[in-house]
Amino acid sequence: MRTYEMAALLVAAVLILDALLHVYWMTGRTWPARDVTSLSRGLLNADVPFTPRVLAPLVLALSGGAVTVLAQADVVLTGLPGWLPMAGTVAVAAGLALRTLAGLAWALGIGARRDSTFYKLNLVLYTPVCILLTTATTHVACRW
Repeated sequence: MRTYEMAALLVAAVLILDALLHVYWMTGRTWPARDVTSLSRGLLNADVPFTPRVLAPLVLALSGGAVTVLAQADVVLTGLPGWLPMAGTVAVAAGLALRTLAGLAWALGIGARRDSTFYKLNLVLYTPVCILLTTATTHVACRW
């Protein structure tokens, strides 16, 4: 297996896991938080409703991103015109890069209180994962 195929599988697995978590939250459950407010603040540093209207588009975007990255690595949908999975994979990489940059700003304390759950999770989980996924998605886009 080529390294860009392994990278695509990693990216797709994380995006699908994230999509499944969003589907779970659409049921009204709030694990790992005790309530919707705690979940929203811990994940987003803001009060956002966890309703199907908000979460369903995210599930579609995450799932579509996973399939697109896999298509760029020729793991699925191998008959697509080459520009289509490439453009989608570049879009996924760009989105992840933007989240990485935002995460770095939050890690510096810009827009996030250092004593908040969000700040700690961003520092030890969200931003490192986004750095890894940005790198892996770029690897897939370039097919190194």
